[in-house]
Amino acid sequence: MNRSIILETLRTRQTLSRAGLAVETGLNPSTVSSIINELLEENLVRETNLVQPITGRPGRLVELNPIGGCAVGVEINVDYISVLLTDFTANILWRKRLPSDPHDSQEHILNRVDDLIDNALQAGSEHNLRPLGIGVGVPGLVDVTYGKLKIAPNLGWHELPILEIFSQRFNLPVYIENEANAAALGEYYFGNASGIKNLIYLSAGVGLGAGILIGGKLFRGSHGYASEVGHITFDAANGELCGCGKRGCWETFVGPRFIERRVRRMLEAGHLSLMLGIVDGNPEKITFDIVIQAAQAGDPAALQVLEEVARNLGLGMASLVNIFNPELIVLGGALSLACPYLLPVIEQTLHENALEPNLENLKVAASAHGTDACMMGAVALVLDDILREPVLA
Repeated sequence: MNRSIILETLRTRQTLSRAGLAVETGLNPSTVSSIINELLEENLVRETNLVQPITGRPGRLVELNPIGGCAVGVEINVDYISVLLTDFTANILWRKRLPSDPHDSQEHILNRVDDLIDNALQAGSEHNLRPLGIGVGVPGLVDVTYGKLKIAPNLGWHELPILEIFSQRFNLPVYIENEANAAALGEYYFGNASGIKNLIYLSAGVGLGAGILIGGKLFRGSHGYASEVGHITFDAANGELCGCGKRGCWETFVGPRFIERRVRRMLEAGHLSLMLGIVDGNPEKITFDIVIQAAQAGDPAALQVLEEVARNLGLGMASLVNIFNPELIVLGGALSLACPYLLPVIEQTLHENALEPNLENLKVAASAHGTDACMMGAVALVLDDILREPVLA
């Protein structure tokens, strides 16, 4: 427990003397010194320049050691797979992202993930770093106790024992988490949510997920499947069919797919837009990236659709604010790229629809890691386990 306290203090404070650690943690100075000596031997911490600590006597600063090991972060999403490798202080050393087709077989997609993890571990070996574990974020309901993906509606996957598959394949500790929960942890550990105990992370891509932290801990619900906010019924009468099989879910009104459909319909109805020139007059070629490109150029059609999406996001977020009263809402995933156009309208919609006391000191921000947030959260799962139970073979 004392080792964990010291490592966690160094994670949040970054650099302290041994005397400073004793003051911060309340531990006996001799206990701190003994534990630091052990951690130095294990390469989990290192000493830096001489300083004048609180006691007034010379001493060395202590900090987490980047070469303490490496962690692999994986995101399996509906239309892409991404893997990155970090050192012990979460500096990114290697990364790769590949497009993916949800119609491909489960085996084919997992084999591609295997190859990327192999490449990441090879990169770690080239840096002479011992592998600490693999964190995996997936877009669906996850049984974290057994490491099983219960259902991923937009992938069509059910009852997949991911922990067992990857543990057997790589013989390393493996941690499985819902991708939005993982992204929330990534923001909490390494992003805009550092030190904020009550927050909501919205991950908007093909679907819409949420990671909700209450008191600095993920809110999981009774069986671990909480925060599937994308499947809140937003408009059952007029909504599109959702990947979950129901109609009018919130995620069908806010994601990149909605934006693409809306723009195509506008162009087919005769709206003028520079996007027509980009796609040679064929609205079916419209992509989310093209819409963002057009918005940056001031295209009215693109800006109108993004404003509609922002209002849809704001309406749903107002309900979440009234329920959870967070300090911060982070918008991540693909829509983080559109935040300059979304955030002003979202904030206005929140003020029009949420209860005023719940808006006091509330901040809405783009993810610090953008589309990397889930992978950074997956890395956080690995490093958090080491920091809390820091006994390495």
